[in-house]
Amino acid sequence: MATVIAVANQKGGVGKTTTTANLGAALARRGRRVLLVDLDPQGNLTSAFGLEKDVQQTVAESLLDRRVPLPVVTVANGASEHAEAAQHLSVVPAAVALASAEAQLMNKLGREMRLRDQLLGVDQQYDFIMIDTPPSLGVLTINALVAASRVIIPTEARFFSLQGLQMLEESIEEILYLNPRLEVLGILLSKMDRRLKEERQVAEYLRQRWGVRVFGTEISTNSKILEAGSAGTSVFHYQGADKAIDTYLALADEVMTRA
Repeated sequence: MATVIAVANQKGGVGKTTTTANLGAALARRGRRVLLVDLDPQGNLTSAFGLEKDVQQTVAESLLDRRVPLPVVTVANGASEHAEAAQHLSVVPAAVALASAEAQLMNKLGREMRLRDQLLGVDQQYDFIMIDTPPSLGVLTINALVAASRVIIPTEARFFSLQGLQMLEESIEEILYLNPRLEVLGILLSKMDRRLKEERQVAEYLRQRWGVRVFGTEISTNSKILEAGSAGTSVFHYQGADKAIDTYLALADEVMTRA
């Protein structure tokens, strides 16, 4: 049975999609079978693997109709010498139509449990299922949190980002009513720049406030991470991203230990 992880934060721009894509690729490199679910109508996770032009069916159809299985697309995960790892990574794509599907879900029975029920049909095929979520606590994010057993919370080390972290903590307390298994796997310091005093202070505060819940691995600001996403690939298939690769592999090792 797969460990299902929602990557969530009600604040936008904190690195949810980047975390989902590159951590998922890192877990696949470690030999784990990984399914990534794009649950954001912007479809950025889908684009991060260059799949947006070839999408025939998206997660939206499967949420609206239980009889429609999740569309699963196997993606490349690096150079040819890692062809075996490529077979370990798959994506359930999304597109802008997911926004209208979210509105339609409001009138459906069991709307918060649609994704959970779909994942129950495939979770034996994977070791990890990771869900990228939109920056709001709408029905899509609630679906992710109900389907998951763990949450990873990416956050910037900025004082204004702490509010989003606290809001998500409160939301998780509410979600426990529908999903009492849900636990925080870890808080991830993302886009970290230790040259800035504010970021060092916020990082120290987070580690004092949440202790071991904060991952030891930090994702530093790195232009190669952004360039890889724009090029439609993970850092594992982008020239010059060696430092980022090492960081995400370290994060994957930490996730596997905790999970």
